Amino acid sequence: MSNSSDVHQLAEVMLMSRNESWPEDEVIGPVSVTRNNILKPGMEYVNKSLSRNNQWNLSVGMNGSDVELDHGEGWMLGTVDLVVVVVYFVGSLGLGLWYGRKNRSDPVQYFLAGRSSSWQLVASSIYASNISSTQLVGMAGSAYTQGIAVYMYEWMGSPVLVVMAYVMLPGLIRSQVFTLPELLQLMYCPAARYYFSAINIVINIVMQTAGSLYAGALLLQVLLPNWELWHIMLALGSLAAFYTVLGGLTAVMVTDAVQAVLLLVGSITMTVCAVMKAGGWNAVVAAQPPGHFSMIRPLGEPSVPWLGLPGVFLLGVYFFAINQFMAQRMLSVSSVEHGQWAAMVTAVLKLLGLFIIVVPGLAARILYPNLSHGDLVYPTLMFDLLPTGLRGLVLSGFLAALMSMLDSTMNGCATLFTMDFIRPAFPNMTQGTLLKVGQVTTVVVMLVAVAWAPQIRHFPMLFQYLQQVLAYTVAPVLALYIVGFFWQGGTPTAAMATLAIGTLAGLAFFLAIEVFQLFNFHFLYVPSILLVLSIMILVIVSLLDPRHKKKVDHLQKRPALWSLKEFREETKALKKKPLWQNYRLQSVVVLIITFAILIAFW
Repeated sequence: MSNSSDVHQLAEVMLMSRNESWPEDEVIGPVSVTRNNILKPGMEYVNKSLSRNNQWNLSVGMNGSDVELDHGEGWMLGTVDLVVVVVYFVGSLGLGLWYGRKNRSDPVQYFLAGRSSSWQLVASSIYASNISSTQLVGMAGSAYTQGIAVYMYEWMGSPVLVVMAYVMLPGLIRSQVFTLPELLQLMYCPAARYYFSAINIVINIVMQTAGSLYAGALLLQVLLPNWELWHIMLALGSLAAFYTVLGGLTAVMVTDAVQAVLLLVGSITMTVCAVMKAGGWNAVVAAQPPGHFSMIRPLGEPSVPWLGLPGVFLLGVYFFAINQFMAQRMLSVSSVEHGQWAAMVTAVLKLLGLFIIVVPGLAARILYPNLSHGDLVYPTLMFDLLPTGLRGLVLSGFLAALMSMLDSTMNGCATLFTMDFIRPAFPNMTQGTLLKVGQVTTVVVMLVAVAWAPQIRHFPMLFQYLQQVLAYTVAPVLALYIVGFFWQGGTPTAAMATLAIGTLAGLAFFLAIEVFQLFNFHFLYVPSILLVLSIMILVIVSLLDPRHKKKVDHLQKRPALWSLKEFREETKALKKKPLWQNYRLQSVVVLIITFAILIAFW
């Protein structure tokens, strides 16, 4: 799960050059900031100049709108680096188009890969889509400044996926729905479906797609100084949209599988180089301030206090289990077994985040002890530490994380809009027309994200609020799913009352804590409070609703998504299978490793 408190901070770092409050002279690791009262041709009076070891120079005009970047060879890619990056782009694009060429015949093939995906493909795709470019930058930066507490967001993904395999996956896959909001219609009513689908689309465009485009383009602009920022974002978005439009979910998952391997190789390379350069593991450990190697933090901790861990878990449930662009892969599996195996493999991959994302940030405390902002860690390690060749490999891993996020969110939004809004509104629409709607929607999502992303620089405070908005909004929807999986008695009236009251309560918390700052209350405490409130509303209103007492047909037709009887039947079936195919045994191993890491870094 991406750490929402770190998303897009790289954008803030790049925007600091426009900040009037910067001192006249400052040294930030390998970056120096000096007052440079000179006049550049075509620019207003220059008041700030950034230089990095005389390898690049960034001049910022008095009004903050004129920027000029001059660079030397220090931050440029060598020939080998360029070859690696080009091979990555051409290879992943060609592979996606080749495997996706046959999956354009109907909505099941296009949006859900024919419901025939294997556990290997699903696991690698989920992992690659989960690790965004902003997460690589944000988690390394948080580790540099606050220690390994940020790893709790990754660590919590493991128990979340185990719970998902036991409770949600069997009913979810049997339901044969196209989208997670569609499941709310089966449980409650169409209005709940439309509400959550609309919220999902907005969040995925504004936060995930646009944010990843912006953060990735800012880093790439160092290599492409003559390109406008929106040109880079349009190029990245167009490339991801190209194979997503043509190949659908199959193309997305195949390219994600390749990108997952590249992401792992690039991240491992970064970790090994950083730790070796810092003097080895013992040197890295010795250099950390007290508490930096502790995952469990006290209540006053600003990052992840221990009382906020239930909130982290709930955000993980939202992200993996009911967020369309992630859960769509599980809807595409060929069987429940493959979905459960995929969940176990992904759970293990999530645990690697400590070693391949967080550790480089810890090593950077030795290599670059004077960085003023943690999110300078990842780009500095990439361009200053790595030699030619490895730099291209790690950059390709960064691009892989970026492209996986983009193709996943675009395909997820297209699926939501097409299957949750267009198909119900036009039930007689042909399958071919539905596919065209989905393809056009993919392009529209990309263009909207590209158009919105540059605005982040003009509204930095607004975007900081958007980073935490999930904590204040997802609890009412989570309550509907959690109760709906175990209880068939929830009514449409109760569902809408839960969404309305829960959303208003979340808005009240948001305004009081984040906007007006009436009291000091960590945002991770909010999801648990809102969840309890929402469940109480759902159950009480349902019991008071006459439709619940009369057992109307709507309630009788609702599927039982989890039952003890089916769990026992699954137990009998698992006894007949080899141990290595038993997901429950796999889950025990996963949880042992998970909690062993927690104990080791308590």
